[in-house]
Amino acid sequence: MDIGIDWLKVLGLPVLLFSIVVHEFGHAYVAYRGGDMTAAYLGRMTLNPIAHLDPIGTVLIPLIQFFSPQPIPLIGWAKPVPINPLRFRSSEWELFVSLAGPCANLALVAISAVLMKIALLVGIAEITVTPFGPVVGAGSKAFMPIVAILGYFIWINIALAVFNLIPIPPLDGSHVLYRLLVSARSPLAESYAALGRYGYLILMVIVITPLWRLFSHLIGTCGDLVYRLISWGP
Repeated sequence: MDIGIDWLKVLGLPVLLFSIVVHEFGHAYVAYRGGDMTAAYLGRMTLNPIAHLDPIGTVLIPLIQFFSPQPIPLIGWAKPVPINPLRFRSSEWELFVSLAGPCANLALVAISAVLMKIALLVGIAEITVTPFGPVVGAGSKAFMPIVAILGYFIWINIALAVFNLIPIPPLDGSHVLYRLLVSARSPLAESYAALGRYGYLILMVIVITPLWRLFSHLIGTCGDLVYRLISWGP
């Protein structure tokens, strides 16, 4: 059986893996700066992808999305970085650590956007803003892999940042919301924490059902905004 493979789409897989690793490194590094060296001692403050691999979030989910006939963004997650909140210099560091991963992804978006702007200025990339959104192309066929890689870095890291801020355990957004509930001394805090046992099941339902379209629409809106900013000006 002949299976057609979009080789430009293949380039998205290593970009996804690198972006996930940077996300986890961000958590580990900020935890270290906050006084908790648990992740560093366990070898998680590293850019080595093997230390962060999760069989579901880093392997199964990306492969399902890659071979899906639907045009959905590549997304995934790694093993949660272990932290010990008791070692933080102050309770605020727990919130900083939770936000560090999405912020690391947004930093990659910013770097990739700058590189895409440079590629646009020197003629490697072409961006046409239409009523339906920006259309990205290459100055020539030889530049397509470069433009594709930069595009994947932008889209995937937007997706990772937004996805991880969804308040469903074990995603970062759930830690942020739980921390806010605890700070407000809300009686919902314990009930919300108990939701964690069903977190992966809920995420699987989101990924493989039409609920994913809502998430894809949000990613598309954010991505279009970034490309409009890139194409703005000379």
